[in-house]
Amino acid sequence: MSDATGQRVEITVTVNGEPHRSRVAPNTLLVTLLREHLGLTGTHVGCDTSQCGACTIHLNGAAVKSCAVLAVQANECEVLTIEGLGSIENLHPMQAAFRDCHALQCGFCTPGMIMQAVDLAQQSSNLDADAIRQGLEGNLCRCTGYQNIVEAVAKGASMMAATNALAHEA
Repeated sequence: MSDATGQRVEITVTVNGEPHRSRVAPNTLLVTLLREHLGLTGTHVGCDTSQCGACTIHLNGAAVKSCAVLAVQANECEVLTIEGLGSIENLHPMQAAFRDCHALQCGFCTPGMIMQAVDLAQQSSNLDADAIRQGLEGNLCRCTGYQNIVEAVAKGASMMAATNALAHEA
């Protein structure tokens, strides 16, 4: 993978708390770096046009569609993927809410949907169904019909707020 001149660029990206150095072509997408170079396949490629949101990750704390970001743009940045959000043994509150509310069916959109939902919950503590639907409008699900997703985001946001409140009391 290289540009027309065959040049590669060395970048350093901290992914899920671990620094990674890579040599990439200047036109390498961040999603390609994550999936093909680092083996983090939880970030899905759904449309290649930034329309579906399946590739949503956090870049320096904000949700972005990684198919619309060049890897070189993430140089010296912090990236959080679904793999770094929680684990099977210790689910993030939003992951637990998606499980509890049956907010997934085939699961293809779920990682991107959860990453967007976490960002949405971090931005606002007052999320009603309309705000959730608007906040998720860039993430498409072709299976569930969204009602369970909206319920999961509301529950996950509430759980995140409770967890943050407990952390501040301690």
